[in-house]
Amino acid sequence: MNLNIDAIKAQTFDAIVIGSGVSGGWAAKELTEKGLKVIMIEKGKMLEHISGYENAMKDPWDTMYNGRLTVQQRESHPKLSRDYPYNELTEKYWMNDSDSLYQEEKRFDWYRPDIVGGKSIMWGRQSYRLSDIDFEANLKEGIAVDWPIRYKDIAPWYSYVEKFAGISGEKLNLPQLPDSEFLPAMPMYCVEEHVKKSIFDKFGGRIMTIGRVANLSAAEKAQMGVGRSQCQYRNKCSLGCPYGAYFSTQSSTLPAAMKTGRLTLRTDAIVKEIMYDENKKRATGVRIIDKNTLEVTEFYSKIVFVCGSTLGSTTVLLNSISNRFPNGMGNDSEQLGHNLMDHHFRIGASGDWEGGADKYYFGRRANGIYIPRYRNIGNDKRDYLRGFGYQGGGSRKNWARKNGDLSFGADMKEELTKPGEWTMNLGGFGECLPYYENRVYLHKTEKDKWGMPVQVFDAEFKENERKMRLDMMNDAKEMLEAAGMKNVRAFDNKSYPGMAIHEMGTARMGRDPKTSVLNGNNQIHAVPNVFVTDGACMTSASCVNPSLTYMALTARAADFAVKELKKKNL
Repeated sequence: MNLNIDAIKAQTFDAIVIGSGVSGGWAAKELTEKGLKVIMIEKGKMLEHISGYENAMKDPWDTMYNGRLTVQQRESHPKLSRDYPYNELTEKYWMNDSDSLYQEEKRFDWYRPDIVGGKSIMWGRQSYRLSDIDFEANLKEGIAVDWPIRYKDIAPWYSYVEKFAGISGEKLNLPQLPDSEFLPAMPMYCVEEHVKKSIFDKFGGRIMTIGRVANLSAAEKAQMGVGRSQCQYRNKCSLGCPYGAYFSTQSSTLPAAMKTGRLTLRTDAIVKEIMYDENKKRATGVRIIDKNTLEVTEFYSKIVFVCGSTLGSTTVLLNSISNRFPNGMGNDSEQLGHNLMDHHFRIGASGDWEGGADKYYFGRRANGIYIPRYRNIGNDKRDYLRGFGYQGGGSRKNWARKNGDLSFGADMKEELTKPGEWTMNLGGFGECLPYYENRVYLHKTEKDKWGMPVQVFDAEFKENERKMRLDMMNDAKEMLEAAGMKNVRAFDNKSYPGMAIHEMGTARMGRDPKTSVLNGNNQIHAVPNVFVTDGACMTSASCVNPSLTYMALTARAADFAVKELKKKNL
């Protein structure tokens, strides 16, 4: 009996954090720094900072295929190989298709990491604040439900996480894109400066700026304190950064949490379900499956932070069945798994510039330009709701510009020793509305090799997004032509849900338990000691990259949770 008591004691913590990505890392940092004993549970394998980034310091000639996939890899990973995130150099970071048996009623591209740090290792690092235009849109337009918070509620927390994460960028004072706590902005290339001036001169409400990115243009005390240093302009960020120059769990929040001595990290552990006490009306902990041994273990805690990414967190909640919650924990509203959103992109225009022949750039800037949303702002009214922004950038053509050319000989070789002309690309990122019918659910009979139900996706972009995409393409073409670009080419390479890897919304925040899963503090309405702070909590998508918002919401919820614990309300 005493042995059993000792085992339970060893498996008992103040808080459990599910997931180690952007949100999970912040939850672990904040909770441990506030004095809590925390266990972070991650289904992926360990990835050590610096030593684990096997390909980060390799030159192209040090790899077998220079990052490209083999026919065999494409055949063995028919889903992952649909787009660029999965390649020869990042292959070990992603979950194998053979283990990720999700099904699609409609095409959905799900990129599932299999490492500590999750997608914080491979993310694009673009970091933007939502504004009240975003937080108020649902209410004003009668779409879905109202956000239970406004910009003023989260603004201090944006500032808080930005100072630690390190965001470089330029202040613009735009209502649709609030400014951050910025490190110095990265410089624009001459073609970008040219297009920026043209847009400003010829299109009143359109502004081009440098991307707001979680790369350290300068390292300050907060970053150097966890061993980070300034960006080296290598542009190999998706491989992991040995310099800690961009924000990731490994470089930033994990060392901060470990420094407290109050964090336990458990890897290779699949969270099967969150356990629930019907008498106390509280969660008591989680039940996990060891990925390698299939051993089932229980961990206990006062609070649970669910940060397993939108779809991972939703799977855990849907699989947490009890007499009280027969359809998934917190699913009284029947909204769990619904309102699945992602940004639509892969559309815009590119062109060539005959100027700037005497100019080049130094290093490989790990960033591009950004044009904030300007549609359906102020007096601009379109035949669709919401809007889009543009990401992209300029570069000079390299030796590959002659691929497929029939030329040969000394003259061609001599020509290719010189950089080609400048090119400029604008690619749109558009908002998707929160449609109830866009959803993920668990298959009733199909299981994966760990006995977990297989996820099924039924989601699509609809008429509002299709109308928006016409502007996304035509506006890009118009702006480049107005800037004097030559050979302007509009493109639409098609976008499917999941491809932008900005999945959101399947356990949304709201004011009414009848129509939402979470309240304004990211608590499950009916289970107040369970917090969901990753993309699942989003009530609408905005058109900006969402990770910065996850960070701010997580820090805010952790602060609230600790205060509630001290008040004995949890």
